Amino acid sequence: MASRVIPVEAFDLVIFGGTGDLARRKILPGLYRRFRDGQIPPEARIVGAARTEIDDAGFRALVEAALKEFLPARLCERESVEAFLGILGYVPIDAKGEAGWPELKARMREGVVQAFYFSVGPSLFGALAERLHRHEIAGEGARIVVEKPFGHNLETARALNATLAEHFDEHQIYRIDHYLGKETVQNLMAVRFANMLFEPLWKNQYVDHVQITVAETVGVGGRGAYYDQAGAMRDMVQNHLMQLLCLIAMEPPARFEPDAVRDEKLKVIRALEPVAPGDIVRGQYRAAGGMASYRDDVENPESLTESFVAMKVKVANWRWNGTPFYLRTGKRMKARLSEIIVRFKEPPHSIFEEDTGHRANELRIRLQPNEGMDLTVTIKEPGPGGMRLVDVPLDMTFAEALGAEAADAPDAYERLIMDVIRGNQTLFMRGDEVEAAWAWTDPIIAAWEKREDAPLPYECGSTGPEEAAILLHRDGRRWGDLTP
Repeated sequence: MASRVIPVEAFDLVIFGGTGDLARRKILPGLYRRFRDGQIPPEARIVGAARTEIDDAGFRALVEAALKEFLPARLCERESVEAFLGILGYVPIDAKGEAGWPELKARMREGVVQAFYFSVGPSLFGALAERLHRHEIAGEGARIVVEKPFGHNLETARALNATLAEHFDEHQIYRIDHYLGKETVQNLMAVRFANMLFEPLWKNQYVDHVQITVAETVGVGGRGAYYDQAGAMRDMVQNHLMQLLCLIAMEPPARFEPDAVRDEKLKVIRALEPVAPGDIVRGQYRAAGGMASYRDDVENPESLTESFVAMKVKVANWRWNGTPFYLRTGKRMKARLSEIIVRFKEPPHSIFEEDTGHRANELRIRLQPNEGMDLTVTIKEPGPGGMRLVDVPLDMTFAEALGAEAADAPDAYERLIMDVIRGNQTLFMRGDEVEAAWAWTDPIIAAWEKREDAPLPYECGSTGPEEAAILLHRDGRRWGDLTP
């Protein structure tokens, strides 16, 4: 299958925080891959902007080192790297002062797409937006990209949205959630809405329950100070898992257009019922297997912050009433795995006398690792001896089904940044989505804090607290295996 790379038009992209960790690990290597594949034209300009006092040559050296560190050597041909470095520039800048802004303005061109990536903390969003406006750097059609967290709660999210709205219209603001850029997440919409096979079954009449799992083997790492103020609920559930839930539960949009898709996602968030205390399990990893505890990692021996959350969520609408959604995320778990399981109901009656097991089809959507999907179906076990039934998967691992094209497919950041340049907001959250998600999340967190709930301990390398398994067992169900 031939790859179709569609070039974008010439653009100026400014990366605030251009010397930071996210820029080095993801943004700049991703832009290089798009340049190497011919999607970014040589007329494009990418400008790093940060406090670091270096010049163009120093920035290019930093980027070259990042490409070598974070990309396979086979992708870093000398000619391609040098050509990419040639479109880079750098401006030292003071986000809260005046230094560097006239120099940045001088770098910007008229008549091309302008995009500004805020790869900085949210506390700087307002200052950057205000100076881009005051110095007349951002043109009428300019776009800004902001990274999560989009606030700490509903109040701060509203304040952040209001600050950005002072200088940019909603259609200019791209709130990026890299989970929405994953190939399998986008394929989920294709599977649902481009195949007659699934959509008629995608409802409470046929679906028993849905599981969404995002498990990590790493701890909080160098994010301890931030994470201990956020926790798994704010860091993962309010955004990543919420967005995955929306894509599974949403109604078919009238068109595959940004606002049509986001309108349907917003309806799902507003249909979420409050979660009962007994339907939530909070956990915190403890030392095991030579790995430190959460409290040691964040250097807070009294921390009540959760590193694990499992919950049962109900969507109060006609499509999903009575079909629960189980969400699970945690750090220091048994395996690194992100997946969605749609488990269909069992046949109402079995005609096979020897069929003593439970038979239910299951669609497993793997986001990482080994992106792909498989559908479990029941067939006759080969050989003589009667009608013995066995469950087998119909596997569609993208790397195997699509070959090299899937293996070298753009990662989430690459795809999303190109969507920014094209002006396509479909995979970006709208301001009212963010606020609705916080409006549902805040009461859950407030209840924990009021009761001073302590998270349940679980060992590093496990599947989380035992109570998370009980959450499903009491409903006659069980979590999918944490097997990549």
